[in-house]
Amino acid sequence: MTERNWKLGIFVDENASEEQADKLVKVFTGQLGGAMAGLAPLVGEMLGVERAAIDVQDDGVRHAVRIGDAIDFEIEDIVPFGVETGEPVRFQGMFHPAGSNLTIAEAKRSRINAFGIEYEGKTGLSTSEFSRGA
Repeated sequence: MTERNWKLGIFVDENASEEQADKLVKVFTGQLGGAMAGLAPLVGEMLGVERAAIDVQDDGVRHAVRIGDAIDFEIEDIVPFGVETGEPVRFQGMFHPAGSNLTIAEAKRSRINAFGIEYEGKTGLSTSEFSRGA
């Protein structure tokens, strides 16, 4: 995992301006610092940047993302039997590039066919720390 063999492909929303797209690419390639700068040395191959429609749906416990025809996934947070509060299972206070507090989820759909990579997943994590700008 630490042998510079990661592959990185970046999708940018088709509605982003050129300036926004340029800055997002710089963020995800680690050029602007932050968590991605720590991961950048692990990337051995940049697969490219594509523009596509990005649709994010969230109803509290179900979360779905579609990116053009390339990515389609939906996860549902796992709420243990007998938990009356409805609170899902969480990892808290850990290091992860997506956030330090992650919710355990089950993949309902998980298909990626992008940048020459095909993948179907069975598990997932979600985070409530994600927000999309206007």
